[in-house]
Amino acid sequence: MRYRNSLVRSSDMPLLNLDRCSIHYEEYGAGEPVLLVPGSGARGRTWMYQVAALTGAGYRTVTIDNRGAGLSAPVPGPLSLSELVEDLRDFTEAYFTTPFRLVGVSLGALVAQEFLTMTNSVRQAVLIASRARPDAYGRALTVADHALTESGTTLPPVYEAAVRAAQTLSPRTLADDDAVRMWLDLFEMSQNDGSGPYAHAQLSAQLTEDRRAAYAAIVTPCLVLSFADDIITPPSRGAELAEAIKGAGHVVIPDAGHAGHIEQPEAVNGEMLRFFNAFR
Repeated sequence: MRYRNSLVRSSDMPLLNLDRCSIHYEEYGAGEPVLLVPGSGARGRTWMYQVAALTGAGYRTVTIDNRGAGLSAPVPGPLSLSELVEDLRDFTEAYFTTPFRLVGVSLGALVAQEFLTMTNSVRQAVLIASRARPDAYGRALTVADHALTESGTTLPPVYEAAVRAAQTLSPRTLADDDAVRMWLDLFEMSQNDGSGPYAHAQLSAQLTEDRRAAYAAIVTPCLVLSFADDIITPPSRGAELAEAIKGAGHVVIPDAGHAGHIEQPEAVNGEMLRFFNAFR
């Protein structure tokens, strides 16, 4: 048995205790279940727009904080992608008693698609801002993040916010002064969202090899969503992923960067709900 089937609930910190860690989750609404897996260092609450849309459409929505981020149990050292996949497997085996739908973004999508290669318990999956193989720019970002962490340097939150905006937002948003001010405030606040000194643990959780052949074994119906202005995971990478998964659809959302599920939530939610409702 890979988990202790015990739920620790309070008004603001429900936990599912697994053998290796405790995973913070939140549940909203009623109906067929959908699990949302966030990106690197992010908390489940970054799915706020998707939660509202899904619950409004009659789905029971569950968000999690991956280990090493948010309110899930911290870890002192690096985490591998396979460890996060094992966490997701154990969480879903403990939490869900019926097949469920799965949505992941960025790192969360990598975790989701790796999980899909080992299960048929997922009814449908939406993979957002993802890829099927590493590339030179992605490797360079990982190396740079590791070098910064290992140097012990702490960048001012205002600087980190400006860099994140440049990396994750579309030119259309960056041209809107009011929107930029709002995003910069949001990014600055997220530097202190509860992850503490352990958020860097997820930096090592990356694809290290071409996984297109492995993803050919996925039988779950999948939709891949890419963002037209995503410089971290360009639409061409999403197209490769969709091509690798038999029958997968691929949609490119305009005027959105890597944080497109927050930048253009109505477009993302519309594509997701159309896909889900077609199999309802």
